[in-house]
Amino acid sequence: MKKRKAALVLFLLSPLPAVLATAQTLTPADAIALEQQGKLPEAAQAWRAVITQNPNDAAAFASLGVVLSRQQKYQEAASAYRAALQLNPKLPGAQLNLGLAEFKQGNFRVAIEPFRAVLAADPKNSQAQTLLGLSYYGAKQFAEAAKCLKAAAVSDATNTELHQVLAQSCLWSKDYSCALDEFRQILETDPESASAHILSGESLDGLGKTSEAIEEFKLAARIAPREPNVHFGIGFLYWKAHQFDDAKREFEAELANDPSHGQALAYLGDIEWKNNHPDQALALLNRAVESRKDIRLAYIDLGAVYIEQKRYEQAVAALRRAVELDPAQADAHYRLGRLYQTMGNAAAAQKELAKVRDLHGTADQGLVGKMAAAPPSLNESQAPPPQ
Repeated sequence: MKKRKAALVLFLLSPLPAVLATAQTLTPADAIALEQQGKLPEAAQAWRAVITQNPNDAAAFASLGVVLSRQQKYQEAASAYRAALQLNPKLPGAQLNLGLAEFKQGNFRVAIEPFRAVLAADPKNSQAQTLLGLSYYGAKQFAEAAKCLKAAAVSDATNTELHQVLAQSCLWSKDYSCALDEFRQILETDPESASAHILSGESLDGLGKTSEAIEEFKLAARIAPREPNVHFGIGFLYWKAHQFDDAKREFEAELANDPSHGQALAYLGDIEWKNNHPDQALALLNRAVESRKDIRLAYIDLGAVYIEQKRYEQAVAALRRAVELDPAQADAHYRLGRLYQTMGNAAAAQKELAKVRDLHGTADQGLVGKMAAAPPSLNESQAPPPQ
């Protein structure tokens, strides 16, 4: 422990101020005065001088962290707060500011523990509750984010941005009723929000209300016909309902807005395959996987087209990629097993077909996860300044 403290002190004191060279003694009052004058680099140097004179001054380390944070030197600030907490684990404000410094670096998983510590000491700290929820969201732990943000939203009913993140947390954790309630509240405030209509549509789809979901997407399309994913969403819902002509029209509309939209290309290719147009399907599916490497449906359909064309090695590669993307789905294993049988590879066929007997998964037929490659990201502007 002593070695670690010494290492932190050496790291934080590495840019020694010129005043130390003349042996000038600085006090906390000097550092505070420099900070109040807006002379942040000089204030940081003064706090380092104070720490040199008293390496066990936890408050000085914490104050140095605040000055560094105000200069957006968050990594150095986090080290200063950790040094302060090693000296005094109960130092007021240090855990919260440590969490903030990590949050502002995008280190959301690391920020969780300091915010949890603040709430353990003060369960009614609404700022820590919100920041913990945002950190869970940034760390893609959406169920935990929703739990924290529900409590925070109760005490901050007018914070639209907070309710938006809560709604998205509910959506991505597949708590569709919660998501729908939140999006409806947002739409009461801003009925012309195309993105809120889209997300409401996703929530309704998750609840199995396909026709209502389509209407929400259509509202979004009327408000903003070039909104990313809006036509894909309508097309997907039609595709799921086996209304392929309507789906095709919407996928083509999405591609008119974004010619490289991987999902629209993949599902349009799937429709062409279902309509017995293998050449058109192949062209679209290859464009889809050039655009995105994670669209499982495209690889399943590529495998089917290649099998029909007796291009077995290419079919194997496509179906193996589908298995990589989701090993728990039985369909790719089954097709691969039957393909190996056709190729005369009995051992490989037996291995794949044995997996089919152990699996009961069916491909996810919901919109969540298909509308975008990843959920929306947080940024440092959503965190308050250090205290």
